[in-house]
Amino acid sequence: MAALHFVYYSLLSLALLVFTLNKLLFRKTSSLNLPPCPPTIPIIGNLHHLKSPFHRSFHALSQTYGHIFSLWIGSQLVVVVSSQTLAQQCFTKYDIVLANRARNLVGKHLFYDCTSLGCSSYGDHWRNLRRIATTEILSTHRINSFAETRKDETLRVIKNLVEQTCTEFTRVKLRPWLSKISFNSMMRMISGKRYYGDDDSGNDVADTEEAMKFRETIAEILSLIGASKVVDLFPLLRWFDFDGLEKRLKRVNKSADKFLQGLIDEHRNGEHNKKTMIGNLLTQQKLQPQYYSDIIIKGLIQDMLIGGTDTTAVTMEWALAALLNHPGIFKKAMNELDTMVGSDRLIDESDIPNLPYLQNIIYETLRLYTPGPLLLPHVSSDECNIEGFTIPRGTIVLTSAWTIHRDPKIWGDDAECFNPERFEKDGEANKLLAFGLGRRACPGLGLAYRTMGLTLGLLIQCFEWKTLVENEEIDMREDEGAATPKLIPLEAMCKARPIGSRIKI
Repeated sequence: MAALHFVYYSLLSLALLVFTLNKLLFRKTSSLNLPPCPPTIPIIGNLHHLKSPFHRSFHALSQTYGHIFSLWIGSQLVVVVSSQTLAQQCFTKYDIVLANRARNLVGKHLFYDCTSLGCSSYGDHWRNLRRIATTEILSTHRINSFAETRKDETLRVIKNLVEQTCTEFTRVKLRPWLSKISFNSMMRMISGKRYYGDDDSGNDVADTEEAMKFRETIAEILSLIGASKVVDLFPLLRWFDFDGLEKRLKRVNKSADKFLQGLIDEHRNGEHNKKTMIGNLLTQQKLQPQYYSDIIIKGLIQDMLIGGTDTTAVTMEWALAALLNHPGIFKKAMNELDTMVGSDRLIDESDIPNLPYLQNIIYETLRLYTPGPLLLPHVSSDECNIEGFTIPRGTIVLTSAWTIHRDPKIWGDDAECFNPERFEKDGEANKLLAFGLGRRACPGLGLAYRTMGLTLGLLIQCFEWKTLVENEEIDMREDEGAATPKLIPLEAMCKARPIGSRIKI
């Protein structure tokens, strides 16, 4: 009984403390000209206005409070920007001021105390990471050097799918196939190793203990990143770790770090091809050990895995689902491939620049089904002024790409419709925010477009597709998650076209 009383009074004292801190903070900012804000509730602020998925809640609030509004999430001030003009202003005029990242438990435990490229705040360390990413990992030369690897991995999966669907329409689940392509392609570029499907000896790599642990770890990391954390909104709750989150993060970090360090040590001991990303970075480590430490290399590997695998697979699933709901668009894409590539060979990455309609389909998919519809949060390092409103230092600034990508003032009256033809107009693709803006924009844009173009092109070129039930549209609702996947994973009827027999591995 005494223990229960202790817990009760401790929680009561904590609530009073948070309430007092909220009052002091609100009083401090009440004299500032903050963006419009919905009514708040003591302690929780505007938390009651937010329902999952958050990007839809923010969109609804923008219809009432305008293209820039503020929210109090606990004691944290959050400003949401929902217009193209204001987003451009934020990440051009105030690009440096808004170049910081928020520190949270996920960044602390999974991304080496917020020191990885995606998590670290602006400064010398971040500039060094960005330089390494753009010159040593994601340069045009480096991306070109792995073109055959990506092609081989994609064709392996397409070949397996052809073999299963060569005689008649077969029901298939798309997400596992797409995940195999994205994860194996990325891991072969990073380490030279495969973690899904058959290896060169015919053995099922997915049955190996290492591969299984890798997939489990990545899946858990993605689930932790995609979930909203109450303790980040109310930092005092970290003292108690009521839901065991911090213990879980530490456990996953230990597993992930052991796996990544193992990859580095294998390369260091000469067990793998030095032409991989890890091999290249270890070569640079010998020349500049202060800039290429093992921790920096592990952080870069994680950034590549988290930023360039699940997002790519999810985007391709959305793209194919949209095409199934629009047979006319699908037919036009297939005709472009048949005309520009022909029926005697398979599409290659070098063909993509000559396939504008295929590119437009990808642009339109990124517009309507943006992976990360609120992009990554920015934090102001100093006070700034946006649209006449004061943005205090330490404010989290979110960009509602989901709202901007559906703004009829930008995209026309059919903004809610899937219409790749809109990108036939010069400069339309520059309006997309899927990869961010400014100096914190995703450096992997070039690799992403190549991977998506090749994958989607082969899926269109090599197969006939139809919905499970004739004339029944695919459900396009979104689920929670880091990359905003489909709520109902895509299943469709698939049959190989004759050109699929030309695949040689």
